[in-house]
Amino acid sequence: MTPDQERDGYGGSAGRDMYRVAKDVSPLDLADYQRAVRVLLSNPLITDVYPDRRSLPLVRRWAAQLRTDLHEMLGYRLVTTANTARLLRVQDELDTTRPARTRTDRPFDRRRYAYLVLTLAALGRSGTQISLSELADSVGADATRVDGLGLDTESKPHRDAFVDAVAWLEARGALSLADGSAADWVNNPDRAEALYDIDREIVFAIYTPSRVLQHLRSVTALLETDHGFAQGQTTQRKAAARKARRLVLERPVVYYADADETIRGQLRHASLGEDLERLTGQTVERRAEGVSIVDTSGRLSDVRFPSGGTPSQAALLLSARIARYVADEDPPRLPAATAGERDEAAAARIDEGLPLTGILDELSESAPTPRGTPEDPENPGGPAEAAESATYPFVADAWLRSAMRELNDVYGAAFAVAWRGDPDRLLREAVRLLASLRLVAKIDGGVLALPLLARYRGTTAVVKPRNKPTPLFDTEDVS
Repeated sequence: MTPDQERDGYGGSAGRDMYRVAKDVSPLDLADYQRAVRVLLSNPLITDVYPDRRSLPLVRRWAAQLRTDLHEMLGYRLVTTANTARLLRVQDELDTTRPARTRTDRPFDRRRYAYLVLTLAALGRSGTQISLSELADSVGADATRVDGLGLDTESKPHRDAFVDAVAWLEARGALSLADGSAADWVNNPDRAEALYDIDREIVFAIYTPSRVLQHLRSVTALLETDHGFAQGQTTQRKAAARKARRLVLERPVVYYADADETIRGQLRHASLGEDLERLTGQTVERRAEGVSIVDTSGRLSDVRFPSGGTPSQAALLLSARIARYVADEDPPRLPAATAGERDEAAAARIDEGLPLTGILDELSESAPTPRGTPEDPENPGGPAEAAESATYPFVADAWLRSAMRELNDVYGAAFAVAWRGDPDRLLREAVRLLASLRLVAKIDGGVLALPLLARYRGTTAVVKPRNKPTPLFDTEDVS
């Protein structure tokens, strides 16, 4: 293999020219280009106002190079219009860690998601302006045809959920308030009203499905697969390299033992880190257990850790306690579910709720059954690398509850009052955060401590004493 072929992230056996990320970007402009990449990856929809007014001009400046690099490196497609930039991603796995959020930063529930989709449908049929009550009537008419949904404007919880969906669209520029107040309408819909201007270009940019949902029998049909079709060696390598890069970008960490056997070789390939570092401007850290991007910019990851706020602070302190416990006590080790097994379980839960009566049988898609043994992209024609067996230290729920109560006793003065009085709730939120970052894996009866957790084993904290106010009058006898 020649040096150029070895540098090629696809194995290079086809002898193709080496692809260089950002090849037309000068060294002086590289940091600006990488900033555009980070903004686009963290915000797949960019408008004049979202996420801020500087992002769209930045992406427009580099649109041609972004379009080329993101497709070549990741298989993503960038679509730009006069007022939007939309990154159409490839979905490799089911991800529940990045929900839509309400005005008060709470994750959307099923009702809010349903209202959001029905609102988009109603706006697609509307003109340039619409009142909030008119929009609610239109969404309500569609919602009544969905079993168990409905939209009763006499119900305050229904109005709250509906306005959360409207506010989500407003934040992205699909709607802009022309008159009135949505908050007043929520509190008194008979006396208050709100009027919105509709940006149809943004409405259509938000929802661009890659498949017609009525044709699908399983949510897994939305995921990227090779469908078992015969492919050439170069195509297989290229697809595996793209998937490996996507996983490193999309996940907090990619453990080799957790990855599909067809891409493990690509994850270990030196070119993966070089390509992603030049693309994003961030450091790719490689350890014995896996690969991770260290986001020093704070603009690539949707969740910063550690960060402010009681749940994040408690999660950091808890991670240090778990790491020390694992090192000192050597608890029993258990296997964790792989990414494929997690996807399978999540798909089963989702598919249980699919309305199969709406599926067009003659056009429905179903994933074919894989045949034969998967090939190794680094050695097409040969068997894939055997799955690595990995076990991780088990930490029981009882120990976690005890540890959180101790943390609450020691550091509670620095916690918000709402969390300080409910350590069990704080524990649930801290574990949820650690699991979303792949620092732990939740299983029945406790959690498994994953390798990245060791990064925080030396964490220490000091509660700063609050400054006591100086009394206005000194009560001591000074005579």
